[in-house]
Amino acid sequence: MGVLVVQHARDEGPYVLGEALAAAGLRMRLCRVWAGDPVPENLSGTEALVVMGGPQSAHSDDGFPSRRAELALLRRALDAEVPVLGVCLGAQLLAVAAGGAARPGTGLQVGWGEVRLSPEAARDPLFAGTRERLRVLHWHGDTMDIPDGAVPLASCERYPVQAFRTGGAAWGLQFHLEVDETAVDAFATAFPHEAAAAPGLRRAAPGELAALAPHRDRVLARFAALVAERSERTAARAFFAPRADAWEARFAADGPRYAEAVARMDLRHGQTVLDLGCGSGRALPALRAQVGDDGTVLGMDVTTAMLKAAVREGRERQAGLLVADCSQLPLPEGAVDGIFSAGLLDHLPDPAAAVREWARVTGPGGILLLFHPSGRAERAARHGRPLSPDDPLGEPNLWPVLEAGGWRLDCYEDADEHFLARAVRI
Repeated sequence: MGVLVVQHARDEGPYVLGEALAAAGLRMRLCRVWAGDPVPENLSGTEALVVMGGPQSAHSDDGFPSRRAELALLRRALDAEVPVLGVCLGAQLLAVAAGGAARPGTGLQVGWGEVRLSPEAARDPLFAGTRERLRVLHWHGDTMDIPDGAVPLASCERYPVQAFRTGGAAWGLQFHLEVDETAVDAFATAFPHEAAAAPGLRRAAPGELAALAPHRDRVLARFAALVAERSERTAARAFFAPRADAWEARFAADGPRYAEAVARMDLRHGQTVLDLGCGSGRALPALRAQVGDDGTVLGMDVTTAMLKAAVREGRERQAGLLVADCSQLPLPEGAVDGIFSAGLLDHLPDPAAAVREWARVTGPGGILLLFHPSGRAERAARHGRPLSPDDPLGEPNLWPVLEAGGWRLDCYEDADEHFLARAVRI
């Protein structure tokens, strides 16, 4: 796992942003398109996507051979809700990827200048608490139109779009918040003709940066913390989002086996049942049939794209669908009578903490059914690996975790054609 940083010019690196990511325990993976590095086709192993500035134009392929690949990667990040930070050129590319536009501006804007934060910035996860007026480093000649639904965060008179948020966790900054004195010197050395438009740029840098630093460091640290906190969810979303459209067709034959597994829960009409990691909702019709029209069925998944697939299958008629972290459930204690979960527990970072949380929301005597339409050995062989003795779904590992979490394992089946474990809330 790592933060993918797309760098367009040798001297336009992450600077202070890189320090913030490292302080949060995050590793950077540099894609130096200026040196010929190919832009990845997918977001596998990516905790966040950062797209830096550069001399290219976001509105044209001329002199910008990686533009289309970067836009495609940004769109994948937006679809999968992978955190994104775009800086200068990166912000313009983000605007285009999200449905807005980039275009030539009215002239070069280089040097230290003021931006005004919008009222929405006071509620933004990164900018909340930042003073209304900031002096920042400008270095651009192009501008952008933000997409519908995007939240404007900062502006100035000459170029009104200076910062915005779009989607679940994507930010674009037209100005360079990532800079320190080394960065300012590198910019001025790399682009001397542009730097000449801002006399005293280097001389003013120490004082300007001293005033900016507390706000710069807080915003960048918040982005890094958000990336770190969402890392596991991001991995799941990055994996499942591009597969969501084909998921139902690919596994359509598993429907009867899901129904057979649900029948083992022995639910009654009027009860409340939760499908954790519900995906496209293959178990939801059977769960609804068990609890009847007067019961409650909830399907939760961390990947919005999978829930949209469930809606396309009409499963919102059988259950309420929620985007939620399956290890931190938005439910009160004892709210459900049963939990169904297929292929989830062994992919969570802390299975023991998860089953404790699931016990918290389940009333005494409630049922937990863990299921997969193939056995552990068959899955291991399919993925070309041996069956690990440390597998959390192995019976010697699973029952003590369940018992410590408030469950009693009363059925365990691990055959070629399915895996099933049934536990009762103590």
